[in-house]
Amino acid sequence: MIDPERLILEFKTLLSIDNPSGKEASLAYYLSDLFSALGYRCFFDRSGEHTGSNVGNLIVHIPGTIPAKPIFFCAHLDSVPPCEGVEYIEEDGLIKSAGKTVLTADDKAGIAVLVELGRVLAENKFPYPPIEFIFTTSEEVGLLGAKYLDYTLMSADEGFVLDSENPEEVINQAPSSYQYRLVVKGKSAHAGLEPEKGINAIKILALILSSLPTGRIDPETTANIGKIQGGTAVNIVPEFAEALGEFRSHSEEKIEELKRSIENTVKDIFANLPKSEDGLPKYDLKFEKVFQGFHIPEDDPLCQLVKRAGERIGLLLTFKKKEGGSDANVFNANGKRCLILGVGMQKVHTKEEFIRKRDLINSARLVLEIVKLKGELSS
Repeated sequence: MIDPERLILEFKTLLSIDNPSGKEASLAYYLSDLFSALGYRCFFDRSGEHTGSNVGNLIVHIPGTIPAKPIFFCAHLDSVPPCEGVEYIEEDGLIKSAGKTVLTADDKAGIAVLVELGRVLAENKFPYPPIEFIFTTSEEVGLLGAKYLDYTLMSADEGFVLDSENPEEVINQAPSSYQYRLVVKGKSAHAGLEPEKGINAIKILALILSSLPTGRIDPETTANIGKIQGGTAVNIVPEFAEALGEFRSHSEEKIEELKRSIENTVKDIFANLPKSEDGLPKYDLKFEKVFQGFHIPEDDPLCQLVKRAGERIGLLLTFKKKEGGSDANVFNANGKRCLILGVGMQKVHTKEEFIRKRDLINSARLVLEIVKLKGELSS
């Protein structure tokens, strides 16, 4: 039922629509018009008030042909820069960036698959449950669309996020992620005339950072210090220094251990520093959860559903864990159990991004087979 030529043509059409984070309206309204013309109900939530996007998340309701529990599919509307004025090259079964921008297959490949699925469902009559398409904004800048999604517009409690590379790999596990901000306050002084009156915040920060864990901590855990800043001039003892870091793990216990380790390291170093009469130096350390991890076991019915669907179309699917975050982290944290499916995009977030046509087609075939199998099991 999948029309490969129509699918590829739709993907190319999507490439012509600019969609940087925060400016997804043109793409969102294009999709809303398309799905409305197919007879589906479309809704926009008010998440833009919180995400800064010029449009809300788009939710599309497709009525089922049988009474059954609904399922959802999600793809995000935004792409990383440079993503405006995309030019592509088509050769040897590939569609690839011409080299001036990213291709924006992340995540227009997922969007194209859902457009084709919507068309197939409108053209054919077979048993399938109610389906919801969720198109989120601002995914690339912190999963913001999913975080501020109006979940009252959703009925489905389980589904799939189309936002990974290999169509033969299903992501059933992803880590939790935290970021932290460490600020050190010292005391300024002229570095040449009276340096002894100053307290060098950068030097203290460097001492702390050299003692913090970074890199791969263990097979489940990583940590990084990604940004530092401080000082005002080379001839002034810096009174301010700041570092931003992150850590992530598939183990919540190890997440808590890392938090305690960072807190204790900073506390211990400051406890051994001499203090001025006004109590300097001081520090401020804050942690923020970026996203919650998830793990859906392979013997779970949701995993078995997609595995069986793959077998029926000749795809031998494997289950993998992912080290990055996606909308799936947010959905799972909100009680919307979901897996991540691959759509064929490769070398994402680079000007070398490409996609194999056969991978995009296989992704669409898999999604349709999931819908058909879900309908059969619910009949």
